[in-house]
Amino acid sequence: MKATIYSSVLAIALLGCGRATEELAPDLKANVLDRPAIDAHIWQTVKQQNAVFDWNAAPVEVVWNALRTSDGVMSIGYKPGQLSDNAVEDRLGEIAPRQGDWAAARQAVLDLVWEEERRTNPDLRREELVVFDETALPVLNLKVTSLRTIELLRASSLVRYAEPMGYEPTIELRAGQGFSNGRTESSSGCGSNNEEFNLRSGTHFSVISPNAKTSWNHPYHQIAGAWSSSTGAGIKVMIIDTGIGANQPAFGSGFNQGASAGRTIEKLVTLPRPTFLGIPTGPVETPNDGCGHGTAMAGAMAAPRGTVGNAVGIAYNANLVTVRASEDVFIDASREVRGVADAFVLAANRADIRIVSMSLGRITSSSQITDAIRLANSRGKLMFCAGGTSFGWSSGWVGVIFPANLNEVQAVTGVKENLQRCTDCHDGSQIDFIAVMERNVDGVKPITTANQGNWPSSVGGSSVATAQTAGMAALVWSKFPTLTRQQILDKLILSSSNYPNRSNQFGWGVIDASQATDDQSL
Repeated sequence: MKATIYSSVLAIALLGCGRATEELAPDLKANVLDRPAIDAHIWQTVKQQNAVFDWNAAPVEVVWNALRTSDGVMSIGYKPGQLSDNAVEDRLGEIAPRQGDWAAARQAVLDLVWEEERRTNPDLRREELVVFDETALPVLNLKVTSLRTIELLRASSLVRYAEPMGYEPTIELRAGQGFSNGRTESSSGCGSNNEEFNLRSGTHFSVISPNAKTSWNHPYHQIAGAWSSSTGAGIKVMIIDTGIGANQPAFGSGFNQGASAGRTIEKLVTLPRPTFLGIPTGPVETPNDGCGHGTAMAGAMAAPRGTVGNAVGIAYNANLVTVRASEDVFIDASREVRGVADAFVLAANRADIRIVSMSLGRITSSSQITDAIRLANSRGKLMFCAGGTSFGWSSGWVGVIFPANLNEVQAVTGVKENLQRCTDCHDGSQIDFIAVMERNVDGVKPITTANQGNWPSSVGGSSVATAQTAGMAALVWSKFPTLTRQQILDKLILSSSNYPNRSNQFGWGVIDASQATDDQSL
């Protein structure tokens, strides 16, 4: 699909920054845009449409320039020519990408790219095109340099989408978030999950047996009442994030302590190693959380109700699978896209995982991640995604980010005690649930497990709202293990503050977990 109208920003950029470059081969002659011009086009489109930027509706020159100024990796969804895109989306769970018509379509697309790319690089070897080898989804991740290649891909009946895999607008991190002014990199949400010794008993937490701290915001969701009938036992939840703290005993030897017993934790990694010409470089990635965000999410959802005085998670007896799929909360690199997509595929392929929580996102679409989410959805997973938290990269836009904007997931955001949007949270018509996670008086966020130590940290934004909401879903499914995904979702909706009148800003509202786990609630 080609956009027929250029935005004014793009038009200005083409006139002011563009030039027909003599050093490029004839098929590559195009207006060259720098990152500020591409970013300006993306932001103007996002704000005008109040929606995530769709690469497949972008002008071909924007796509080419995005590839040229990033790592050059293109995500290409393929299909047999006789199938419509909608038919593929409906059949993702049945597709064998390396067999029959699918294998033939894959080979034809690979041949198309190789033949066109060789026009400007005659020595190019076919194997150098493939950056990440994909076997679960009908997707190719190829290195693309030619504008003409993109045009041919968009025109092919074998191609569902062809989009830059690792381009996101440059972000400016605000002061006060642990970073100096002017830093432009995607370390959003990292580096602050340390013990906070200013947290006060009776104000920011309450001490409960055997010796655990329950967050100040739990009463807004009637968590204590829900615990009288469910603690999450028997339910396995996957957290897709930045990994898990290697030095935090609560997710190691202390995962089963106190009132938490008989449960399991798995620490996985899907974030691939960096590659050069399709060859992995650097050390093998581990599940260890170098950011701190994943540890905070795991703590808010499922930290043990223990004996050492640390924070307790909402589903403190749930089984946990943590997946390191990204370096930080901003999915802006090709390998992070691949890591997140592979994490959803992993969840799809495991019958024991019922709930998935992800507090990561981006401003632009990723059809490869969308494919993976649709695959997981087709296999009955209940998925929660963060509606968006501004770490300086929203540039004044607070709409629902990707992939929370997808119909297949439940979008969650955070609110203050007065039920107004939290300071850095996003909202909008695509939000399904909200969680109270910011105190009116001092702005303190819910307590959680720090990277290390037995004293809590705190964490905010739509991230913690999502993790805690997924924890509430685990309580409900644990209480009613024979119910379907839709029935569990119905119980959450029926117990929410806005039911039956869904809000255009905050969806169904605040979940009452005690009501949702009550035998009479459905």
